[in-house]
Amino acid sequence: MPERFLVGRDFLSLKHFGKDEIHQFLWTAKDLKTRIKDNGEVLQPLTGKTAALVFEKDDTASRLNAELGLARLGGQAAYFNASDLHLDGKENWKDSARLLAGAADLIIVGAGKQEVLEEVANESTVPVVTGMSDLLQPLQVLAYFVTLQEYFGYLRGLKIAWIGDGNSVLNSLLYGCARLGIDLNTATPVGYEPDTDVMLDAMKISGQTGASFLIGNDPLQAVYRADAIIADSWTKPGADDENIKKRIKDFAGFGVNRKMMKEAGGEWVFLHSLPRRPHEVTDDIYYGQESLVWRAAENRLWITMAVMLHLFQPYSPTTPKPKYVRG
Repeated sequence: MPERFLVGRDFLSLKHFGKDEIHQFLWTAKDLKTRIKDNGEVLQPLTGKTAALVFEKDDTASRLNAELGLARLGGQAAYFNASDLHLDGKENWKDSARLLAGAADLIIVGAGKQEVLEEVANESTVPVVTGMSDLLQPLQVLAYFVTLQEYFGYLRGLKIAWIGDGNSVLNSLLYGCARLGIDLNTATPVGYEPDTDVMLDAMKISGQTGASFLIGNDPLQAVYRADAIIADSWTKPGADDENIKKRIKDFAGFGVNRKMMKEAGGEWVFLHSLPRRPHEVTDDIYYGQESLVWRAAENRLWITMAVMLHLFQPYSPTTPKPKYVRG
């Protein structure tokens, strides 16, 4: 069973997990949501477990989901920024990883460079989870998958379109779609494409799973007959005014609107990982009936809980397994 082989592993990239293992994470997220939220069960299998959350820059969503998620399961989380651990001068990640591993049962890291996550994982004796990095953001992508499966009733058989920056969420989406055999079209401005190594890795995996990728720079081509359209912030946290102005200029024509969506499938939905600005998507879509933004934001909590639970101990869902393949 996949759940037995997830215990004690690092959760750094979806590249490192097979289809059945990813399905297990998704199933458990849905199971926890059903049992705790819908049925009102008190389910605390992680009583006595602790997690250290370490983020170079504040990340509200990651902190919220990890702290409240672990608390719902009976555990406790402690949050540290770079200053708390003196990572801005006195201390280094190698020593901090060893220190944290001796005090906590799991470490969640948000860092500017993916290399930091790799270093922490190499030095830690407890599981390490990618909260976010410049390269990858796997928890966000799994939250999208939970949400799309809830809405459509399956995942493989969907066509997803990504419109915007070739950032860490898109990189993880490439890995996730490749692993699960989901078709993906992307449209980014020239010069803002996803990471080249990630693209090559994902395309190699897709050759084994049957996923179809269309990587390009044309939003209308990307959304053609798409079932789900995903957008993200055009600017990075902490960007100065000049950088923001440049990006808004570079991304002209990439804002999601009704005219663009005329090319999409008959029943399409929209997702965004937040925070959102009006030039990225119009209000009528962002707040409209096609928007699954807030459902995906909630599901980020349940998938974070599911990942932590499986890294701590075996868990077998009690609710029926969702369908992940169309037909």
